Amino acid sequence: MKNSHDGNNRAKQNRRMSLGVDRRTVIRRGGGALAAAALASTFPSPRIRAAQPVKIGYVSPQTGPLAPFAEADDFIIGGVRELFKKQSRPIEIIVKDSQTNSNRASEVAADLILKDKVSLMLVGAAPETNNPVADQCELNEVPCVSTVSPWQSWFIPRGGKPDKPFKWTYHYFWGLEDAIGILLDMWPQIQTNRVVGAAFANDPDGNAWGNDVFGLPPALIKAKYKLIHPPHFQTLTDNFTSQISAFKEADCEIITGNMIPPDFTTFWTQAYQQGLKPKIVTITKALLFPASVESVGDTANNLSCEVWWTPHFPYKSSLTGQSAAQLGAAYTQATKKQWTQPIGFVHSLFEVAADVIKRSADPRDPAANLAAVIKTNLQTIVGPIAWGKGPVKNVVKTPLVSGQWRRTPNGPFKYELLVVANGLAPQIPLDGKFEVLTYKS
Repeated sequence: MKNSHDGNNRAKQNRRMSLGVDRRTVIRRGGGALAAAALASTFPSPRIRAAQPVKIGYVSPQTGPLAPFAEADDFIIGGVRELFKKQSRPIEIIVKDSQTNSNRASEVAADLILKDKVSLMLVGAAPETNNPVADQCELNEVPCVSTVSPWQSWFIPRGGKPDKPFKWTYHYFWGLEDAIGILLDMWPQIQTNRVVGAAFANDPDGNAWGNDVFGLPPALIKAKYKLIHPPHFQTLTDNFTSQISAFKEADCEIITGNMIPPDFTTFWTQAYQQGLKPKIVTITKALLFPASVESVGDTANNLSCEVWWTPHFPYKSSLTGQSAAQLGAAYTQATKKQWTQPIGFVHSLFEVAADVIKRSADPRDPAANLAAVIKTNLQTIVGPIAWGKGPVKNVVKTPLVSGQWRRTPNGPFKYELLVVANGLAPQIPLDGKFEVLTYKS
């Protein structure tokens, strides 16, 4: 009798264990309705608990020198949260401020992973925020999707190698080869002496630009330009006299560089005061933002920069169906501010997140989300995103063109950014011709 009783108990226990394994398997593999059906068949309906929220972490520089990168965050995230409320499963976006500080970015990323238990991380800013967040995700095995820094500035400083790619971190944006390509596409439209002065910061972006192997120097030498390349300056410096003097002495008719907005304001104000009058000034990073351009007043007319998104881009959102023009107009209507380039890319991060969650076998499981990230093949408001085509495993590139800030006396804003060269991305329409800088006598 005892053996029979023990056997019955073991049989019941085995059935319970079998049910438990089956439930986990269905949740992991099927998700959604199939998982709900499996749970309903196992437990009476009064005991079914509400689905736990899927948690997405998002880190951006909402304060500090690079705060313009996050200017549109409230607008974009507010709209996405409203959309996510309509999903059958709750999705929570937890936002953290990196304060434009790499140590702070690393700390808040660790908190999101270890305390908030996010199963997917998003970050879209310069390397000062992107890289430490990605490093924490790689360390703690949580998938991270990042954008808005040249892929070399994200991949190489973190120790990435083509034959040893990252496992948990994936990036989409253009590369230095594209940024250099658009300069060499735009500059020849104006006749110059082909002498270029380069002012680069001593930071991941500036050091990548100034690299003697894959940066600007070898490309300019190959294209038969002469480069004046002073030592890289420390960010937030208050004196650019040494750079300006070197550029004047060499008669540089083209000035380029990679700077944060406050550094550009200091540099260009001092350059103008000290009589540096090049024909072309192309500055990456700082001149992305209307506020940076307006900070130097009338001397900003015809300054140029890279353009990675405008409302004229021929793409639409997979999340809302909005065109680029409609998204830009909605931002201006809601905020009364001029559109900025990060609008499209911050929005696209949540397009990717929504797509990953939809396809994931279990969106609360980082490993399942990683599998979905790797298989992404999505048309977004910044263009197609599908990893696997290089230049390295963890990177996919997006279109890049050149733009110039033009004074608009009768427009709603003081300056307008026009696309003036599109040789690397002819699908992006031109808005005007590249023009030489002019100076008041």
